[in-house]
Amino acid sequence: MEGLLNQWLWQPEYWLPPGITWKDMRMDEEMEKGSRYPLPRDLLLTLPLALCFIALRYVFERVIALPLSRRLGVRDRVRVRVAFIPKLEALYLKKRKQQPSQSDILGLEKRCSLTRRQIETWFRHRRNQDKPSSTKKFCEASWRFVFYLTAFSAGIASLIDTPWFWDLRECWQGYPKQTVAEAHYWYYILELGFYWSLLLCVSVDVKRKDFKEQIIHHIATIFLIGFSYCANYVRVGTLVMLVHDSSDFLLESAKMFNYSGWRKTCDVLFVMFAVVFLVTRLVVFPSRIVYTTLVDSLDFFKPCFGYYFLNTLLLVLQALHIFWAWLILRMVYKFVFLGKVERDERSDEESEIEEEKEEEECSWEQKKGTLNSKLASLANNCVLNNLTHQRRHMSYRMANTR
Repeated sequence: MEGLLNQWLWQPEYWLPPGITWKDMRMDEEMEKGSRYPLPRDLLLTLPLALCFIALRYVFERVIALPLSRRLGVRDRVRVRVAFIPKLEALYLKKRKQQPSQSDILGLEKRCSLTRRQIETWFRHRRNQDKPSSTKKFCEASWRFVFYLTAFSAGIASLIDTPWFWDLRECWQGYPKQTVAEAHYWYYILELGFYWSLLLCVSVDVKRKDFKEQIIHHIATIFLIGFSYCANYVRVGTLVMLVHDSSDFLLESAKMFNYSGWRKTCDVLFVMFAVVFLVTRLVVFPSRIVYTTLVDSLDFFKPCFGYYFLNTLLLVLQALHIFWAWLILRMVYKFVFLGKVERDERSDEESEIEEEKEEEECSWEQKKGTLNSKLASLANNCVLNNLTHQRRHMSYRMANTR
């Protein structure tokens, strides 16, 4: 297997500039203590690390995030529990998010002895049962908030004293024979392990409207981190990760307070996130990082397959940034002209119209029940008043007769 990988995958002309081989990337005696050359086998550590992240997340959400959600006042919406009807359940499991067709409803009316209205109501309530609760969404957001905040703080601390943090042309000085400090090695490994864990948990996490874009983002990020480590684009790679982490923890904190009902705090954090996101993803990232990988790097080495592959992945990320910026600007428009953020444009994949209908239906039923009870009470009072009035009138007439 190692021979096949060396023959087909790890060809130096794929990953390294012309004239450079993997032998040139080996350890030597002149290296600083605590530094290393990146090797592809180092990335094998990220897979068991991803499993450790999943286990740590499980413990964190139940031990820390769940009690915190209760203290912050997170309240789950009470959903109507439907009766178990085997034939309806079988069709629901088959279609899931899709509405039952007209022919399906006609067939169910005959087989289940239910009206069309009852069947549609059952499916609506059944879908609502599977929708994630606010507590679940809060726990997920708090886990990502803790990681992104920790990663951003660690990234700033490890990069603030590096020359390429201030001058991006330093990313290419001496490339590819650049040593990797121990702090940057772990920064890379932990980030890659975390994104592996996000990709592995994507099927059980809350699905959002940009679910497909999130999958593309995770895959592109994993490829970008792994490839940039193998080809020793570590310096520019650390800057890419730092730019992304700078706004992500603000978004997750805004979500946490949104689920908790702290609207003003959520709005303030959202504005901060929007400003940081638009500046870092639409200004800093393309004008500084993408520019240095496309243009500045050519002053230090000749382009190879790795050069084109790296820039392709960066441009894919930039396309996703533009898509999310459009969603954020829609939210900014609502915030400016409506006075608040009504809901996250990347909100959960829920049929909010159906929920509104359900709430209207439930409120109408409640109002109708209250009205009926009031009418019944009024009718009873009227009857009692009439009986009392008639009794008094009879007593008065009897007294006069006597």
